[in-house]
Amino acid sequence: MKKKYISLLLMAALAAGTLAGCGDSADSGTKGGSSNSGSVENNEGEEGKVINVYSWNDEFCKRVLAVYPEVKETSSDGTVTTLNDGTEIHWIINPNQDGVYQQKLDEALLNQASAAADDKVDIFLSETDYVNKYTDADADAAMPLTDLGIDPDSDLADQYEFTKVTASDVNGVQRGSTWQCCPGLLVYRRDIAKEVFGTDDPVKVGEKVKDWDTMEKTAKELKAKGYFTFSSYADTFRLFGNSISEPWVTSGETTIKIDQKIMDWVNMSKEWLDAGYLDKTVKGQWNSDWNQAMGSKSKVFAFLFPAWGIDFTLKPNWDGKDGAWAVTNPPQEYNWGGSYVHACTGTDNPKHVKDIILAVTADKDNLLKISKDYLDFTNTKTGMQEAAKDSKSYASDFLGGQNSFEYFTPVAENIVIAPLSPYDQGCVELIQNSFNDYLQGQVDFDKAKSNFETAIIERYPELTQVQWPQ
Repeated sequence: MKKKYISLLLMAALAAGTLAGCGDSADSGTKGGSSNSGSVENNEGEEGKVINVYSWNDEFCKRVLAVYPEVKETSSDGTVTTLNDGTEIHWIINPNQDGVYQQKLDEALLNQASAAADDKVDIFLSETDYVNKYTDADADAAMPLTDLGIDPDSDLADQYEFTKVTASDVNGVQRGSTWQCCPGLLVYRRDIAKEVFGTDDPVKVGEKVKDWDTMEKTAKELKAKGYFTFSSYADTFRLFGNSISEPWVTSGETTIKIDQKIMDWVNMSKEWLDAGYLDKTVKGQWNSDWNQAMGSKSKVFAFLFPAWGIDFTLKPNWDGKDGAWAVTNPPQEYNWGGSYVHACTGTDNPKHVKDIILAVTADKDNLLKISKDYLDFTNTKTGMQEAAKDSKSYASDFLGGQNSFEYFTPVAENIVIAPLSPYDQGCVELIQNSFNDYLQGQVDFDKAKSNFETAIIERYPELTQVQWPQ
């Protein structure tokens, strides 16, 4: 493996051990669903007895238990799932926070060649922000799907194209697959819309937020009534970050290139903060202030979320009744997130791994079940087109009976993924951290730039300079 990539976040071995397994889905005797991928066979004893799956949470585990027909039972603590043929899936889960998941995974990958058969990594997951690190051909961490016997052109023909591109190396070889597609929408408070606009109809509200120029006019209306358009400048970052024209770092180079779209985000954030369209007390995301901005006492009109954001972030922070929120089109198409499933180079369970990947990421019936059970916007174009037209089956109680798939589907069909690099996660995190201080008035603009330059090269010493747009 190319240590340049696998060691990007590798640190000294951490004392923390493997965390809990598959949470609420860990009941003994849990059964899976249907699959067109065929039954698991252990022909001629070639397959191993343990399938080690590395992830940062139990999301993938729950989807496997929900739809994979070879599941027999899962241990009470959720860490081990037994298949019908006696093979065990060991769920090795470490948190994403502070890079712990990648550190643990990288350590295992560096030891993959010499590891005992039952200790080898068989499947691992990555996120869009760092998928390129693991799909790089020279890193040799994620196997080409064709080496498993999966033909992306036929077996995955119904997937959204941008998810296939995201999971491929620079040569176009697909090295992962996903059950998820993460188009984003604008999610708004119905009561605020009625007060300010006289209607909470998603079509009419959609006209008020259809592009950034229109959105700015709407922000003035909201401010006049005492409301903020969004909670934080961080809420809009993904829309601009998804629009960059070049990767943060081009393959083979050591220069970090800051796209003009990133600076457009900085400039708009400053203008909107000064104009009072954003809540100055909410500094970033994933903190208590941001969570409270989703509550019933908040004056925030809208958030920008994909399906997982509504279900896992907004819903738990809302303290009112169902039906208070609705979705409509965003001011521009964007994608936020996505969990990619990879077969690890050196796995001793290629038949099982192939079967699991096809069952969870390619079988339309299984994916529609996941959409119904978990409200995921899943990764078959024809499946999501069906869901968009089926308001009865896919209505959301939280959204007052609205079928969000009707709005997610057209956004997904128009997404063009931004060019990726192995350094995306660090660049995305550190550019926001550095300019947070500027937006909060703690440093001037030039100091924010120099702080980013220092921070990014400290994290990635192999990089040599930062190039800012003219």
